[in-house]
Formats: sequence, C-alpha cells, structure tokens
Amino acid sequence: MKTDSHSLRKEFFKIYGDRASDPVLFYAPGRVNLIGEHTDYNSGYVFPCALDFGTSLLLRKTGNQEIILNSLNIPGSVTVKITDSWSPLPGSWTNYPAGVIREFALKGITVPGMELLFYGDIPNGAGLSSSASIEMAMAVAMNEITGAGLPMIELVQMSQRAENRFVGMNCGIMDQFAVGFGKKDHAISLNCDTLEYKYAPLNLGSRILIITNTNKRRGLTDSKYNERRAECEKTVEIISGHHRIRNLSELTVDDLWMLDKYIEDPVVRKRARHVITENGRTLDAIRALEKNDIVTFGRLMNESHDSLCSDYEVTGTELDTLVYEGRRLPGVIGTRMTGAGFGGCTVSIVEGMQADSFMKKLGKIYTSKTGLKADFYLPGTGDGARRIG
Repeated sequence: MKTDSHSLRKEFFKIYGDRASDPVLFYAPGRVNLIGEHTDYNSGYVFPCALDFGTSLLLRKTGNQEIILNSLNIPGSVTVKITDSWSPLPGSWTNYPAGVIREFALKGITVPGMELLFYGDIPNGAGLSSSASIEMAMAVAMNEITGAGLPMIELVQMSQRAENRFVGMNCGIMDQFAVGFGKKDHAISLNCDTLEYKYAPLNLGSRILIITNTNKRRGLTDSKYNERRAECEKTVEIISGHHRIRNLSELTVDDLWMLDKYIEDPVVRKRARHVITENGRTLDAIRALEKNDIVTFGRLMNESHDSLCSDYEVTGTELDTLVYEGRRLPGVIGTRMTGAGFGGCTVSIVEGMQADSFMKKLGKIYTSKTGLKADFYLPGTGDGARRIG
C-alpha cells in the first residue's frame, strides 16, 4: 500500500470513522548499528545511525476510558481499558506501545482515551529496531498530547524501561537512543555508560551501505539474548571480587589477562572477551571514520563479526553465509551482522559501482546454501522520532 500521510489518514478513517476530527501524525525511524554489538547493555560504546524508513503513528484523543490499537501490518484490533492493571498480552505487538503508555501513567501523567493506527516499513524481526521505533513513536506522541514536556533523553529511557519491564526483553539503550536522537547523514557515537554522544558525518565517498536481510525470523525475548547478558553480568561479579569494576566496559584489551586468571568457565570467558575487544574496535572504527579511512573501518567491521561468531556465538549459518561469502565478492570493504543476531540482517560497505553485482551474486549464493531468499536494502540515514503532521 502507499504510505503517504493522505493514504494513512484514509485508512484511519476507514477504521475509526468521524472525518471531522483529524488525527495527529508521528514518526520514528529504524536504526542500523555499524559497529559495537552487544556492548550497550555492558555500558560500552556503540555506533548506530537512524534510517530513512520506520514507523508512522496516527493518534486521535477521545473522551472514552479506553485505548484502541490497530496496525496496518498486523490484522486485529486490541482495546485496553485505561483503568486496567496494564498486563502484557502474550506475544502481542501491542505490548510495545502499551508499555510506553504505562511508563507515562507511572509518572502520574493522565492517560487520555486514544485511537491509534500504526504502520511500519521496517521488516519485523530483522534486527533494525522495529520495536524501538514503535516505542519511540508512541513516546513522542504521548509526550505531546499530554503536554508532559519531557526531554528526548527521558523518552528514550522510558521506552527502554518499557521493553525491559513490560515486554520482558533486557535490551540496552542503543536502539531507543538511535531512534530518538537520529540525524540525517550522520551516525551517533554513544557511550552507553554516561550517555555522552556526538554526531559523526557518514561520508563514505564512492561507497554505499547495503543491508541484507536473512529472512530468518528470531524472537529476541525467546532467544539466547538474555542468556548472553547474564553471562556478562557473571563475569563482572567474579572480577569485581578482585578488582573493583561496575561493568565489562571498564576493562580494555590490556586487561584480558584477568579473564584467564579469574574466569574458569571457558564459555563465560569468551563472552567477556568479545565485549572487551568490541569496545576497542568500536572506538578505533569511529576514529577511522573521522579520518575518512573507510578501509580500516571495513576491516574492523569484519573483525567484529568474527568475534560475534566465535566468542559471542550469536551469528548462525544464515548470517555467516552472507558475511563470509560476501567478503569474497569484489568491492566489499567490510561486512558484519547487525543487531542482536540469531538471524536478522547484515550491514555492508560496498563500492557503489559493485553494488548491483554484489546483491545479485550474494543473493544467488545465499539461496543455494540456505534455501532462503535474502532481501537487500539501500538505506539512507534519517532524523529521529518526531511529529510530522
């Protein structure tokens, strides 16, 4: 379907009626992380950028004591009573916006009756933050219609809490931060410990970003994501008995000896090694981009995937096929999985002249090896969550 505002409003009125009262349109982008994976919940460094596709939300206040949620992506209407105890619905996409609304209610902000219509063009389960996009669209909308006047950083933190506590996904803050603070033609260098950040121009010259979707769905809440987080927390618990640390990101590659000395479990040791080395790679990659050294940036992307494959073990056949077969093709500067893993997408930097050849050849190889069909996207970078009409 067409996704312009006129078409979305037409669909809204088809569902809810009453054309005399116009809904308000909000938007939040998706995001891709260029490097710095599984470091955010370890208070480390990440380097994401917002994309030019995302989630649209049409919202209209009502005088009723209920919230009605609809999506053009998923059939079926869900109604939540404002006086309800805000319990999540098993497996429902509505837990993402409902969790955010609940965060406003917990602050003592009066929640009005609402009619909501969502539409997103982010592939679900692809690791491009469709969930954070929904959350942040809801957060900026609630902030405006209630007159709460909360700063963007607070909306980001509320959205993260909604996913942690209501949805049950122990994600870090990167996704919501990138969706909230995105800036066109820039990536964001973010310290997830202090939340200090700076924008870095994404100047790739003759190269372009290509995102490749494995089309292998994964549900993060039911995956081993939470298990990985627990393994990292175990490392901090053990090492802090010998050296005072709050998180793994306080350690550098010069401290890797601590893992061999204090961590007996070889699996937990590998998990920690990835986080510590990934932080170093991310900082090196940001510096390389600042110097316009795209070749070094690409090499660090490759090393990041290798670590995610061997030490963190969150890749799998589909992602590894795209990455390791992709590296063999002409014009590929760097390629790696992006997001939590266990399926989802890769992100690659490819010479623009080789882009068509890269997509055709890699698509054919991927299908022959996995039986799945990959989808390719040539994304632009976009601005963060906001009202647009």
